[in-house]
Amino acid sequence: MSATLIGGIARTARPQAALRRFLALDSVVTTGNGLAYAAFSAPLGRLLGVGQGLLLGLGILLVAYGAAVGLLASRGRPPVLPVKLVIETNYAWAALSLASLALWFSPTAAGAVWIPVQGLVVAGFALLQQLALRSAAQ
Repeated sequence: MSATLIGGIARTARPQAALRRFLALDSVVTTGNGLAYAAFSAPLGRLLGVGQGLLLGLGILLVAYGAAVGLLASRGRPPVLPVKLVIETNYAWAALSLASLALWFSPTAAGAVWIPVQGLVVAGFALLQQLALRSAAQ
């Protein structure tokens, strides 16, 4: 994502709107990623060097999580505790993505690129959501 896109999403006089936009963007990306993992678990597993069953399970989990984040984004004033849970979950996902390379996976070259990149994107969502939440609380 470019800084221009993020700046455009964040630009609002209402801090709650920026928080909702970052949650919605997270929802769209997460749900799309989950649908791809679930629908194409076999070829993506081969491409990334990750097991098909693992990708299928992660895909289903990501679709459910993305839908929950989307529901939270649809609220006029997303409740603080669930938003904090999303932020912490995103940070945990990012950390586990990076740790998985060293501890569990032996990915292909594509997987060695994809796994940390998607982890960093998720960490970026968490940071943007955290900053927006802090701004909305003031």
